[in-house]
Formats: sequence, structure tokens, C-alpha cells
Amino acid sequence: MSSVAATRLRKGNLIKHNNELCRIVETQHVTPGNLRGFVRAKMRKVKDGIMFEHRFRSEDMVERAMLDEREMQYLYKDGDTFYFMDTASYEQTGMSEEALGDSMNFLLPESTISVEFYEGNPVGIELPPTVDLKVTDTVPGIKGATANAQTKPATLETGHVVTVPAFVEVGTVVRINTDTGEYLSRV
Repeated sequence: MSSVAATRLRKGNLIKHNNELCRIVETQHVTPGNLRGFVRAKMRKVKDGIMFEHRFRSEDMVERAMLDEREMQYLYKDGDTFYFMDTASYEQTGMSEEALGDSMNFLLPESTISVEFYEGNPVGIELPPTVDLKVTDTVPGIKGATANAQTKPATLETGHVVTVPAFVEVGTVVRINTDTGEYLSRV
């Protein structure tokens, strides 16, 4: 285990809090007027998925979980379990939708990603900063629409719905930011 200052916590970090493994969902650094600053962290317990909030003082040291990362290939989804294969040993591992969280919106079969293990159990995945996905459903485009004109919802091949400019049509491949889940550009 290594310690990190509370002010350095970021979304997606895994920490040990009250002897439980927790994933940071959201952080906010607050400095109220002449009072001491603090970090408000929204966390999810890895074991049971329970969400909770905790305030850390700015000077608090937080115990980060040491993870073992393995290169794995996403194979398929069965029910609410996603299956991955270790590219070195060909061993298969399943992860629940709960453990993956929003990451499942950006997974395509046969894509290679980094899977995080803690004490031999898979606890999450590390996605690239952007992914390119095909639009499978959206309302027809508006003739003469420009990049800063109206927007519309579009369903991607993973089922994720994202807001895109009006000129994007079915079959277009778009680049999505995996941190925010937002449209970046056409590919």
C-alpha cells in the first residue's frame, strides 16, 4: 500500500477506507473562506457496491490500493457478467456490471484493455482516454447543419446514448471521451 494526499485523489482511484476497498466516483476540493480546506469524496465500496460520501481534511493521507494490471481482451457479455481473457495465459475472468460501472458503455468485443486486480480478484478496468464507436440509431440529419448547430441524441453500438451534432448520421464513427462519456469528434 502507498499513501497519497487527499487533495491528489481522482475519479477512478481505488483506496482502502475503514479497511474496505473503495473506488472514488467523484471528488471536490472545497476551500470555504477563512476555514481549512477539505476534500469531499463520493465513493463506492467494491465488495457490495454501496455508495457513500466522506470528507477528508486537505492534509489527510489516504491509503491507495496497490493493483496488479493485466492486459486482457474483452470477449463477450452473458447476463450481467462481462468476460475477459488474459492475452498471455488465455485464462478467462468474469466481471459484473456493478464492478465495471460506466466503463461497460465503451467496451467492444475483442478490444484489448488493462484489467485491474486486487488480491487476485478483478476490481475494474483501465480504459483508453478515447474510444471510437459507430452510431447505430439517431434521427435523420438536418440539411445544411453546421458543427455548432443543434444537437441530437445518438445510440452507439454499445448501447450508450450520447449527444451529437445534427450532421452525424447512422453508420458514422464518432470519438467518445471515456472519462465524461461525451462526443468529441467524427472519425
